[in-house]
Amino acid sequence: MATSFAYFRTTLQALVCGCVLALTACATTPPPTGELATARQAVARASDADAEQYAAAELASAGSLLTQAQAAMADRRESEARDLALRAAALGDLAYARSRDASVRAELEQRRAEVADLRQRLRLEDAP
Repeated sequence: MATSFAYFRTTLQALVCGCVLALTACATTPPPTGELATARQAVARASDADAEQYAAAELASAGSLLTQAQAAMADRRESEARDLALRAAALGDLAYARSRDASVRAELEQRRAEVADLRQRLRLEDAP
């Protein structure tokens, strides 16, 4: 039985597809510069929202993780740097949210006290 040209073409296509898949699998992921930038922004945003006062533990942990991520990036441990940066960003966001929550609650309590004071004044003015 004679081999046809179509058989060689199919084999060649399979070989080319295999090479493309192998090269794609060997491709490295880009460095986590975006994740590090996001973590820096999250920590800065939390710090600007007075997280030192309201969420000090979370802010300190986020800062520590960010420092570790930067060190891992400098040592070319990109996967570890990415993971640490993502954790730092999450803790920075948590610190920001807790800080905003605490400051809004404090402002709410202040407004409630003002309303109670005004109600008391209005009752005293209405009394003969």
